[in-house]
Amino acid sequence: MNYQTDITINGARIGLAHPVYFVADIAANHDGDLERAKDLIWKAKEAGADAAKFQHFKADKIVSDAGFRNLGSQQSHQASWGKSVFEVYRDYEFRREWNSELIDTAKKAGITFMTTPYDVEAVDTLDAFLPAYKIGSGDITWPQFIEYVAKRGKPIMIASGASSMEDVERAVQATLRHNAQIVLMQCNTNYTGSLENFRFINLNVLKTYSARYPGMILGLSDHSPGHATVLGAVALGARVVEKHFTDDCSRVGPDHGFSMSPATWSEMVQRTRELEAALGDGIKRVEDNERQTVVLQQRCIRFTRDLDAGALLTVDDLEILRPAPVDALRPHELENALGRRLATAGKAGSHLTSAHLA
Repeated sequence: MNYQTDITINGARIGLAHPVYFVADIAANHDGDLERAKDLIWKAKEAGADAAKFQHFKADKIVSDAGFRNLGSQQSHQASWGKSVFEVYRDYEFRREWNSELIDTAKKAGITFMTTPYDVEAVDTLDAFLPAYKIGSGDITWPQFIEYVAKRGKPIMIASGASSMEDVERAVQATLRHNAQIVLMQCNTNYTGSLENFRFINLNVLKTYSARYPGMILGLSDHSPGHATVLGAVALGARVVEKHFTDDCSRVGPDHGFSMSPATWSEMVQRTRELEAALGDGIKRVEDNERQTVVLQQRCIRFTRDLDAGALLTVDDLEILRPAPVDALRPHELENALGRRLATAGKAGSHLTSAHLA
């Protein structure tokens, strides 16, 4: 399979050798208010997000009113909604007449405008303004739509919540038929915010993806509280992180409860940058900040007594003690020193060097 291991979104390089790219999914947290949507874009930028993302859906293009009513009682996180599923989706639609104003707001804020499109019209209307697309987990089994988006030739982030490996492979193949710029994201699509959900995040799926698609850019689309899942995903190679974003998690609305606030978002970014620094390049070495510690904590070979030049070194003449100056012989060199004669005298307590040995 041909896919890129390094992509660019609006000037930002994304790949294993680059910093994590953060997508603030404002989603429905605009609450139907244009000014609120604009404000959240600015707040996402201030909190450290690289992209402010919305969700372009129309109720009648994403859900069947009759279908949900026929299910009977609403399930999962939807059970707490005070209206029918169709009514909630209709209330929280992204008003498409907002497009130009929000795109302009994002430019002014210095943050990338993105969206998850849920219908062809959204793709056609927005394509000229989008540097990348996100495919939501709910559409991973819709290869026809994935291919339609892939043909736009822009980076595509594919969330893989509530799907099998077969579903993932089908979606990846659909993308790669037209587009090599793909980010594959692990996701658990339970939106209840329950701590019990940590048992189902399954971050090790990222290892499975890495083995199946070596070098493919990986990510995490997450709905869990705190930073544990994000930090774990980054340690496992994720380089794109998407979390829901709001300014008040207590607001009424379908997404607020499991979203991150500006304060928690900022902390997540800070903790991630610390982790990135700590991960390093994987090459084992004495690091620059350890060079003095090498001298202080490592042991070296030292004389137990004064010895004249020409003395034959025995076990009783030497001991292994800290500190270890740069020119000192280390304990692993002891066998090579025993039985050798001294070229120069040795003083009790001083360290043995190669210059001492004849």
